[in-house]
Amino acid sequence: MKRLIWDTLKVFIIFTLCTFLFYYGLQLLHSEYEQIHRFDPPNGPAIKVNQSQSRLFDRIPIIFQRGE
Repeated sequence: MKRLIWDTLKVFIIFTLCTFLFYYGLQLLHSEYEQIHRFDPPNGPAIKVNQSQSRLFDRIPIIFQRGE
């Protein structure tokens, strides 16, 4: 009976340690990716995506034809 309790306690301790390690690892990754500036203004001859000359209804056949 003591052996069963000891084995159960070991599994619980290992599970708890792995859970804490996983949680703090995710926190570390989150803080690392939070500092990256993804939406900097574009440099060079970039144009805005929402400045299209054609309307969406005109492009629907092309979208279906290309499979986009």
